[in-house]
Amino acid sequence: MKVMLLTLGTRGDVQPYIAMGRELSARGHEVFICTSRDSGEMIEAAGLRHRLLSADSRTLVTGPRATAAVMSLTGRIMALPWAEKILREQLHEMWQIGLDEAPDVILHSSKGILAPHLARKLGGKAVPVFLQPGFAPSGEIPPFVLTSHDLGRLGNRLSHEALLAALRVGNEIVSWASGIATGPRLDPIAGWGAGGLRLHAYSPTLSPPPGDFPRTDRMTGYPFMAPEPWEPPADLAAFLEAGPAPIYVGFGSMPGIDPEGQTRTVLAALRATHQRGIIATGWGGLARIDHSADIHVLQAAPHGWLFPYMAAVVHHGGSGSTHEGLRWGRPSVVCPLLLDQPYWGGQVAKLGAGPKPIPQTSLTAEALAAAIHEALSAPVRARAAELGETLRREDGCARIADLVEAL
Repeated sequence: MKVMLLTLGTRGDVQPYIAMGRELSARGHEVFICTSRDSGEMIEAAGLRHRLLSADSRTLVTGPRATAAVMSLTGRIMALPWAEKILREQLHEMWQIGLDEAPDVILHSSKGILAPHLARKLGGKAVPVFLQPGFAPSGEIPPFVLTSHDLGRLGNRLSHEALLAALRVGNEIVSWASGIATGPRLDPIAGWGAGGLRLHAYSPTLSPPPGDFPRTDRMTGYPFMAPEPWEPPADLAAFLEAGPAPIYVGFGSMPGIDPEGQTRTVLAALRATHQRGIIATGWGGLARIDHSADIHVLQAAPHGWLFPYMAAVVHHGGSGSTHEGLRWGRPSVVCPLLLDQPYWGGQVAKLGAGPKPIPQTSLTAEALAAAIHEALSAPVRARAAELGETLRREDGCARIADLVEAL
């Protein structure tokens, strides 16, 4: 079976698809990943084939238009024409790659909106794979695109329905305007040819399936990358050996609101709690500073290697960071910025594996210090360790591969 894995975005959007691809490849299937060009090296290192788009996700995410869109509603409105242009270009490239490769099955993210059209054209199957809840209307989950507050069963469900309807209409308009859609209209997040099957690739332990979950949807667990040997730089290895387990602080691939100010806040909180820290600057969420006896700075390191050495992890609450931190039984302090991040932060707190989330827009040294103190308390550490044992037993990659092979 030839499988196309179609996703766009940052490392958190791509790495889970690499993990799925490795499982399918190990079972003898022909696999390739279609995504933005800056992920090529990561895909090659995993031993998989890729077909890359011309766009660079890092350039797009950290550019001035994307940063302005994160900062304000006006910025989001101003960025719409630019975003639509980029999307159209990517659609045409993905479409041509799909026609060239002619896969039997396409596993695609919510951003792979042409997958159903492509599967229909090729006589294949398209199966959406979601890394966070919100794509199946539910009265039990707040519509995190609009708000992290619970609107009640009716309000939650109606809000989900409205948001998904807007997504369908918007995606179809772009698809038709781009000349991709040529037949009857399709729901871009409903898949094609697989009996309505949709996969929700996140942990049912962290986000249990709601009672009104669609019958055609399946929860699989998060598709973790298998831990692999990684040789840390000498200075990182020396820092880890020089003292007690540090606190990891990193806001991933999100554009920074005020990197210098946020970094000062983080340093002050670590000093107040007498903790050593590893600061990951990522794509600009935190500023680059000099090393010190108690602070080590890096751009990034494999979470699966690094997190087991940490006492706790402070992060933005992306699906990948949330799952990875708890996978290794580490208490999490979530500092969300947008979209599903407040939801994951709320789930961490609800499960007792960390304090209540602190939005980055209101992050202070005092609040972060108090959250770190709570995260390091014995009950929270014990609960995080318990959840880690459960998550390590979940095998999202195998479950996804089983369901795909059953097609």
